[in-house]
Amino acid sequence: MTVRLSLLAVISVALSTLSTSAISRDFVSLKGSSTVFPFATIVAEQLGKNPKFKTPVVESGGSSVGKKGVCDGTGTKFVDIGNASSRMKKKELAFCQDNGVKVTEIKVGYDGIVVANSKKGTKLNITRGDLGMALTAEVPSKDGKSFVPNYYKKWSDIKPLLPDVPIRVYGPPTTSGTRASFAEMINQKGYCGKDPVAKKLSKARGDKKGKKCRAMRTDGAYVEAGEQDNLIVQKLKEDPTAYGIFGFSYLDQNSDTLQGAVLDDVGPTFSDIASGKYKASRALYFYVKHSHIDVVPGIKDYMIEWTKHWGPDGILADNGMIPMGSDEQAKYKKAMSDLPVLAMEDLKK
Repeated sequence: MTVRLSLLAVISVALSTLSTSAISRDFVSLKGSSTVFPFATIVAEQLGKNPKFKTPVVESGGSSVGKKGVCDGTGTKFVDIGNASSRMKKKELAFCQDNGVKVTEIKVGYDGIVVANSKKGTKLNITRGDLGMALTAEVPSKDGKSFVPNYYKKWSDIKPLLPDVPIRVYGPPTTSGTRASFAEMINQKGYCGKDPVAKKLSKARGDKKGKKCRAMRTDGAYVEAGEQDNLIVQKLKEDPTAYGIFGFSYLDQNSDTLQGAVLDDVGPTFSDIASGKYKASRALYFYVKHSHIDVVPGIKDYMIEWTKHWGPDGILADNGMIPMGSDEQAKYKKAMSDLPVLAMEDLKK
């Protein structure tokens, strides 16, 4: 009986070892923001030049997908790092905590959100308020008494000097950090937070901060075009009357055929985004899972690889990422070694 139990124990250990081996990975796995995707890919390729490591596998899918992916659970069937162009929300961190996942937040740089179109079309020169008015799902009725479905058909319906073409804007889906940031900065704060009638009506319906204004039109004026920004770029090249929303890096890479809209008299340039003069900008992040750092080879080295390229003269800036200042770079480089666990109180800062 004892011999039999011992034999079963040996078999159990062997199967356990085999199972662990079968699910283990020898490369870093990342998923998330389409905006962070090209930068993360560059860093991954740079790390892959080191013969000690396999090139990390980077997938797109949206910021929400990245943050959920890193928080889904522990084990190498789950991704190691989630990329995001919007900061983790409290409910997203709660999901992490419920699954027993600890993460560290690393900011890597900044990016502008642009509205662009083909150089064959009319360049848009617009305020953030008018842009929000064009794309938010509901606007004040003509008598100003209530919110109604957005009835503006052409840009020129909003302001006569705007293009006399139908409002048609290609943009990312609800899983996108770019969309979330755009909806907050443009629809909510730029329009409903500034327009006196929209602001009054928002307050009257119990929405003092105007968060309901973040909803985008679903009548064809705003068209969800998937998480791949390159698909939006392609649609703009095919249709000079359409506009698209994506990260500055994609405009930078296609500046021979596309032009960025001027928002509040400021165009989307590297210098104006970096200085904060161009207001439609946001931070870029990744979230690294603690329990995988000493299990999957290359995670620490992947993080360090970012620090070699995120400066103003680095390859990431050459590809359109707006670098952090030296103080922030030092802060997040230190976080890569100290690995502070992201807590709810951190998200209040």
